[in-house]
Amino acid sequence: MRYILLLALALNTLLPVFAETLVLRGFTLIDGSGKSPQTGSAMVVTDGRIKWVGPATQLKSPNDAKTVDLTGKFVMPGIINLHGHLGNVIELTQDSKNFTRENVEKQLSTYASYGVTTMLSMGSDASLIYDLRAKQRAGRPSTTRIFTAGKGFAGKNGYPTAMPGMKGVPFEVATKAEVEKAMEELAPQKPDFVKVWVDDHLGKEPKIATETSVAIIEAAKKKGLRTCAHIFYYADAKALSEKGLYACAHSVRDRDVDDALIQIMKKNGTWQLGTLVREFSTFAYAKKADFLADPFFSRSVSKTVVDTVSSDAYQKRIQSDKDLPKYPGFLATAQKNLKKLFDAGVKVGFATDSGPPARFSGFFEHKEMDLMAEAGFSPLQIITIFSRNSAEFLGASKDLGTLEVGHWADLVVTGKNPAENIRNAHTVEAVYIAGNKVR
Repeated sequence: MRYILLLALALNTLLPVFAETLVLRGFTLIDGSGKSPQTGSAMVVTDGRIKWVGPATQLKSPNDAKTVDLTGKFVMPGIINLHGHLGNVIELTQDSKNFTRENVEKQLSTYASYGVTTMLSMGSDASLIYDLRAKQRAGRPSTTRIFTAGKGFAGKNGYPTAMPGMKGVPFEVATKAEVEKAMEELAPQKPDFVKVWVDDHLGKEPKIATETSVAIIEAAKKKGLRTCAHIFYYADAKALSEKGLYACAHSVRDRDVDDALIQIMKKNGTWQLGTLVREFSTFAYAKKADFLADPFFSRSVSKTVVDTVSSDAYQKRIQSDKDLPKYPGFLATAQKNLKKLFDAGVKVGFATDSGPPARFSGFFEHKEMDLMAEAGFSPLQIITIFSRNSAEFLGASKDLGTLEVGHWADLVVTGKNPAENIRNAHTVEAVYIAGNKVR
């Protein structure tokens, strides 16, 4: 019997390992590189990675492949969101107690259903995020890929710690010693980035001191980490970019950017993330927002939430904000500044700040594209920003971003051409992550 078992084991090691192969054919390819769409394309995906892509007339389909006919459809890269927040919100309530495996996985699934195949959670995560990330990176994910800044930094009692559910979420620091102590706790968890909130919420809350923010940037560098800052004011963007900030996680909104800031950002390689939809959300619910009746929105949101944000009581609460008249202007300034920086050659990545209450994961990524189009970005520029550029930001260009040989097959199938009109990205028909169909 012992010899039979040994023989069986030996034979098993000699058996071929069959790869899982998927063939997509007949579609128009928008590869994320900025090139014009290629009609009549095909793709071979093996074990989740692209093995071949090109004209369907040159396709040599493996005999054992599963073939999907996508004639008349459009294929673009998965959306990479460089600024979101996972896990702390259920319905419209934000609380760190909500950060559970179940809630995070539910939100990742929602992102995936809208074609958001990768997201960076920006500074509000519990330690559970690292276990979820490790599990993904050990194999082939079948939901939105996680990057994380872990636990972010704020000033003592500073923004955003007074926001509902945010007390205790970031480190609160005021001295270099406190920064270094917190970094010693954070760095061993290997966050992908470091996040610092640099804002006073229009004078309502204390703002972290510039020297403390610089200490965070420097302490992070010593650990091989890059820092992203939530900024609002031009002065903070300029001061921190001069000190080696990796990214402004929001657009400057208090004034127009100028050549001085542009040159500093270009010289130091500081990225700009837009998050235009964050500004939109500050005034969108002062009246019944048009998108609340859109099935593309409501399919992922409970009726209770839709009814709440549509209600007179909710609208009156938004209208009671004394700063409400300023918010549309902040959005317009953010749009103008984002386009000006992009045109000047500053690196721009795609970001939304989705996840907090009434900033709806998945749908708001598409709304961000609409607002970028309003700002003057072409559809192909928007697609390239959320794919190739954003993968570069993450340091993941060898695996993600463009639909080319060797990359993971993270892609979105649409019924209409998003390269003609970015709103056609709303016609999502299928989503694949590492070759796994998730919608």
